[in-house]
Amino acid sequence: MDLSHAVLNAPAAVIAHSSPFPYAGSAVREDLLAGPGPGLRSSRVRVVSVQGVDAAHLVLTDTDLSDCLFSGAFHLDQIRLEGRTTFADAPAGWHRRGIRPVRFTRRRVLAEEHHWRAHSAGQPALAAGEDPEPHLWRPGPHHTDPARTPDPEDVAALYRQLRKAFEDGKNEPGAADFYYGECEMRRHDHTGTTKGERRLLWGYWLLSGYGLRASRAFAWLLAAMSLTVLCLMAVGLPTHDPNPATIGTLNGSRISLDTSTPDPALHGGCLQRMTWPRTEKATRVAINSVVFRSSGQNLTTAGTYIEMASRLLEPALLALGLLAIRGRIKRLPETRIPQTGTTEPLPTTCGGRGLRARHVCARDCMPV
Repeated sequence: MDLSHAVLNAPAAVIAHSSPFPYAGSAVREDLLAGPGPGLRSSRVRVVSVQGVDAAHLVLTDTDLSDCLFSGAFHLDQIRLEGRTTFADAPAGWHRRGIRPVRFTRRRVLAEEHHWRAHSAGQPALAAGEDPEPHLWRPGPHHTDPARTPDPEDVAALYRQLRKAFEDGKNEPGAADFYYGECEMRRHDHTGTTKGERRLLWGYWLLSGYGLRASRAFAWLLAAMSLTVLCLMAVGLPTHDPNPATIGTLNGSRISLDTSTPDPALHGGCLQRMTWPRTEKATRVAINSVVFRSSGQNLTTAGTYIEMASRLLEPALLALGLLAIRGRIKRLPETRIPQTGTTEPLPTTCGGRGLRARHVCARDCMPV
C-alpha cells in the first residue's frame, strides 16, 4: 500500500487481518494484488510510503513497515503504530570494515537508514526484481542520486519523532530501538552535530550502546574489575601489612608512648606478587569499588589511586547496565485498536493479507 501524499480529512486506520476475505464462497486470491518490489515473500500487509501524509490522523495496525518511507510526513510524532508492526532489521552476521571485523547490533531500522548506509558503503544498486541480501544494507529507489538520499540529520529527526510516538503510547521498550537509531545518526552526522558531541556519543555507544545494551556495559565492568585486580596485585598491595611500632620514653615517673605505622612497602619481583592470597585481597578491593565502598585494605600510594579510579568508573558501568535492563523490562501497555467511527469500514485488500481501512486514499489497492 502506497499512501504517498494521501489527504486524510478524518482519522484513518489501516488494519491487517489474519484471515482472508471470502467472496462467492471462496477466499479471495490476494497475491494477485501484490506489485513489484522487495520483500514480497512476506504474507503481511506492506505499507511502502507515508510521504506527504498528515500522520496525526493515521493508525497502522499489524502492518509491515520494513520498506516504508517516512521522510516528508507531517506530525509523524502523532502517528499510532499498533499491534505487531514490523520494521526492517540491521544486516545480520559479521562484516569487514578495513581490517577489523564489524557486527551490527540487532535492532529495528528505518528504510531511510538502510538507504543512507548503502549509499555511504558504496553498494551497487539492486537490479529490477532483485531481492536484497540479508547481510547487506538495502539500497533505496534513488540510490544513484545522492541529493535524494536522506542524510543522517534527516534520519535522526525521523527516529526522534517515531520514538516520541511510541513513548506517547506508553511503549517505552518499543521506543528503545528508535532512540538507538537516533543516537547512531547523530554520531555519524558531520553537519548538525559538533565534533565534541560526536565523541561523547562515540564513548556512550562504546561503553553501553547508548544505555541500551546491558551486556556491553557488564562486559566493560568485568574488564575494568579484572584490570583493577591485576594492577593491585602488581603495584597496589604491599608485600606485608605494616606492623605498628610503639616507642616508649621514661621521664622520671612518667612513661610516654608513641605509636607509628610505617608506610606500606612493596618488595620482590613481579612473579612473586602473583599469589592467591594477593588475588583474594585485590578482588575484595575491586568488588567493594563497584558498590562505592572502601575495602579497608592497606594499599601503596599507587594502589590508593587505582582504588579511587575504580570507585569512579565501575559504579558508572554498573549503573549503565542496570539502566539498560530497566529499559527492556518495562511493562508493555495493552494494545487496543482505536475506533475510527460507528459505521462499517470499507473492506479492501492489499499485499498478502486482508486489510480493512476507513478514509484511506491509497495506490495499488482495490476494494473487494
